[in-house]
Amino acid sequence: MDELTDLREEVFEANLGIYRARLVTMHSGNASGINRASGRIVIKPSGIDYEKLSPQHLVVTDLEGKKLQTGEPGDTLNPSVDLPHHSYLYRHCPELGGVVHTHSNYATSFALLGRPLAAYLTAIADEFGDGVPCAPYVDNLGNHIGEAILRHRTQAPAILLAHHGVFAFGPTPKAALKAAVMLEDVAKTCHLALSLGSPSPLSRDEVHKWYTRYHTTYGQPSVCETEQGKPHME
Repeated sequence: MDELTDLREEVFEANLGIYRARLVTMHSGNASGINRASGRIVIKPSGIDYEKLSPQHLVVTDLEGKKLQTGEPGDTLNPSVDLPHHSYLYRHCPELGGVVHTHSNYATSFALLGRPLAAYLTAIADEFGDGVPCAPYVDNLGNHIGEAILRHRTQAPAILLAHHGVFAFGPTPKAALKAAVMLEDVAKTCHLALSLGSPSPLSRDEVHKWYTRYHTTYGQPSVCETEQGKPHME
């Protein structure tokens, strides 16, 4: 398969992933990915239910958000209305390869309050470090959302947008999906705990321990070998 076909499949799986994980309903939310070599973005079309989606329905644009013709049904569809925010992030964050936007219930409940999600749990420290920030409310005009994300983003691969929802991101669409799924999972636990009492966040030192372990030794060796001939952990 060529790079565009591969990217379509990756982005399709990310879109199905947020739907199957119940982070979105009907046709809300979206996932995208970019091929850095070609500068092509693949994103969900606007207003298409996930159950009717196929890789060929995804819309392809350039880095500025201009639609490209690929000979697939997606050429006739409008891209997600959130495309400007996705493309803005891709233009300003070269390390990103995938972006996911959801209105998942528990995470968005924190966003509605304009409240960041602190590192109450080791699972939060693992994936998100000190927690997930919340950007103050901005409207959807121009690059306002993209600018707000960059202004308030931390090391966490996700951010809450006040009165709006969640943006998650990573080096691939799959990584962005993972961040979105994990965020909703920990947000649910914290939402339940906060309804019962007042939990205390982990200390900065404890967060560092968990984050470092998760990002250096967690999981299995990569199939790739390092220059020293030892497996590289991912």
